[in-house]
Amino acid sequence: MTSLKTQPYDRDISEFLSKVEEPQKREDCFTLLELMKEETGEEPQYWHNNMVGFGQYHYRYATGTEGDWFLTGFSPRKQSLTIYIMAGFERYDELMTNLGKYKTGKSCLYVKRLSDIDQKILRELVSESVAYLRDKYK
Repeated sequence: MTSLKTQPYDRDISEFLSKVEEPQKREDCFTLLELMKEETGEEPQYWHNNMVGFGQYHYRYATGTEGDWFLTGFSPRKQSLTIYIMAGFERYDELMTNLGKYKTGKSCLYVKRLSDIDQKILRELVSESVAYLRDKYK
């Protein structure tokens, strides 16, 4: 089995986030940091490729592929803030309807700034996704 390139590394999260160039995005990152710490009860961990993850789970697919990944996290990408909702979005239709202005990928929520979305709903989305993963990957 080949190992994933994306792995946790020992790097100071505050120092990493302090280097985000755009002031609003930097402020949003520190807000996400606190929000995710509160909702997961986990400390942040830097992951390769400029991601901040919280908690961890071990997955194993029917194909035999397996690995470790964070329960939730975010990354200050150039185009937008990427928020990782690892459970995906299919089971959260009602939350997504009321969230605000965003785009999604399979497990990625893309927002320009946190003020574009309802942070109470984001908290609920993070909390429910993490609870789902913890139950699924006990």
